[in-house]
Amino acid sequence: MLEATNELGNAVLSTGGTLTDPNAAAALAVGLAALGAGYAERGIGSAAVGAMAEDEDLFVNGLILTVLPETIVILALVVVFIV
Repeated sequence: MLEATNELGNAVLSTGGTLTDPNAAAALAVGLAALGAGYAERGIGSAAVGAMAEDEDLFVNGLILTVLPETIVILALVVVFIV
């Protein structure tokens, strides 16, 4: 994942853009937050499905834990509206 971030920064700088532009920084923050949330949901979702296969009473806990990383993206979107 770190390599992809480095390539993204190089692509922005090679096209003449700057990373000091507030709009570019906000877009980068939301994009990386969404990438991180998706990465977290991958592990949480598979563990939640495995737990629910063993015990159906864990459905609510699994659902809450699966949705929890999405709050990171929502908070990143607040940055877009502030900028």
